[in-house]
Amino acid sequence: MKKTSFECQDDFVSIDNKLYPCTVSIAMDLIGGKWKTVILYHLKDASKRYNQLRKEMPGVTERTLSLQLKQLEEDGLVSRTVFGEKPPIKVIYSLTEFGRSCIPLLNSILEWGNQIAELKGTFVKS
Repeated sequence: MKKTSFECQDDFVSIDNKLYPCTVSIAMDLIGGKWKTVILYHLKDASKRYNQLRKEMPGVTERTLSLQLKQLEEDGLVSRTVFGEKPPIKVIYSLTEFGRSCIPLLNSILEWGNQIAELKGTFVKS
């Protein structure tokens, strides 16, 4: 039986000395968790400063946002640009080319989330 690129395959995949049982596990390692995808979504249309991201994601703690941004940067999805040498410095976060490659996925997640909200939820004004 021919394996297609649309299915998890029997073979393991090695990336940076880390072994993955299938390609879905690679993707989930990069964008899984509660906040990584949300951060990527908020950066998909424009670069932002840390405080802008905090305002757009009031439920995330400063520590979690900082750690998740660092992980996304290490994985090559987000770039961090520092302007200035002395405080106050300006730091801008943006999607890398690799990070932009997941925009269609982010849009699909948004669409699915909207469908779930309409079927099962109630929108509440803040």
